[in-house]
Amino acid sequence: MKSHRSVFTARGFTLLEIMLVLLLMGLATSVVIFNGFSSNQAEQLEQHARRFQVLTDMASDYAVMNQQQLGIRIAPDINGYFFMVLNDENRWQQIDDIEIYAARELPEPFSLTLNLDDLPWDQEQQLFDREIFDEQFSLDDSDINVGSAEDKPLPPPQILIMSSGEITPFILTFAYEPDYTNEDPTYFQLQLQDFAPVELTGPLRDVEL
Repeated sequence: MKSHRSVFTARGFTLLEIMLVLLLMGLATSVVIFNGFSSNQAEQLEQHARRFQVLTDMASDYAVMNQQQLGIRIAPDINGYFFMVLNDENRWQQIDDIEIYAARELPEPFSLTLNLDDLPWDQEQQLFDREIFDEQFSLDDSDINVGSAEDKPLPPPQILIMSSGEITPFILTFAYEPDYTNEDPTYFQLQLQDFAPVELTGPLRDVEL
């Protein structure tokens, strides 16, 4: 034990040497961050898109197994989304007792755009009839009040996840569009026709929003 302790002591560093190593590590890290900034942003954007993909597939399984009607609300005011459930009083409420379905906010400079119309596949072949829900499933975001204590009904979800396994067809685009750099924009798109799983494509350099 003594010999090991003496070797350890002999190999110790002075404070000046430690500070020099930290300085070199800091410089090296800054170079890596500078050179790999775009790829890092794309990777982070992909993580956000994949999280939505996995959560939606899980919510579909949950709705079928528990025979509940669930939904997803895309909320521009928080630059994010949250999951909802239709309660026994036939009112939509935010799911706040299951942590994985808590409201999620995308950090800047990321954004997301939902498209429910003019989808590339044949609309006539869809199993989901959106006209049934048009009156209730308004896309008006003016009444969104996430996390408020007021007893005010939340607007309904734009994406409905039914207990039958059917889901509102949609395309959701996750975007990174830098304003003040020479970097190219990056996009990931999530698509679903009628049933899970959600399909993820990207990274894309250009999309039609």
